[in-house]
Amino acid sequence: MNMSHAPHNHHKDMTMSPPITGSHGDHENPDTGHGDMMMQMTFYFGYKNVELLFAGLVINTPGEMAGACIGVFLLAVFYEGLKIGREVLLRRNQVNVRYNSMPVPGADGTILMETHKTVGQRMVSVAHLLQTVLHIIQVVVSYFLMLVFMTYNGYLCIAVAAGAGVGYFLFSWKKAVVVDITEHCH
Repeated sequence: MNMSHAPHNHHKDMTMSPPITGSHGDHENPDTGHGDMMMQMTFYFGYKNVELLFAGLVINTPGEMAGACIGVFLLAVFYEGLKIGREVLLRRNQVNVRYNSMPVPGADGTILMETHKTVGQRMVSVAHLLQTVLHIIQVVVSYFLMLVFMTYNGYLCIAVAAGAGVGYFLFSWKKAVVVDITEHCH
């Protein structure tokens, strides 16, 4: 099997220069004879030869770009929902909640009762294992979204931002406000 100078042929003709739209384009590496994708380093709006996360996932038509934007948008919405969902699960699965009250002398000589809430969760538990798996998924999705943004494709960047905004709007409005009973105003 001779692979020394086989051209890379999954993109447009290599003799053409990249279009002004800022799409990626192939350039032949003189050392290997293989085509290499040039990484775009500035924001652009294009839909030709846009490589999305995986080598075989290349966008070349407006329809493919629209589909990719919808997918990225939904992934960003899912990410925001996952963050809030993990918080809700954590609050539901808290175990060993204890309230400790102790007398504290007040400024004017009176005795005040100060209450501390102690929350604990066991390391080896189904709830903690589920949180760990969800955390891994959250980290992977967040890096995928970051890598999508790093394509510098304006359409995909807008899809990430819009999905994050819609996801936050949909899931964060019921987010509980935590009031720390140990916090005092001075």
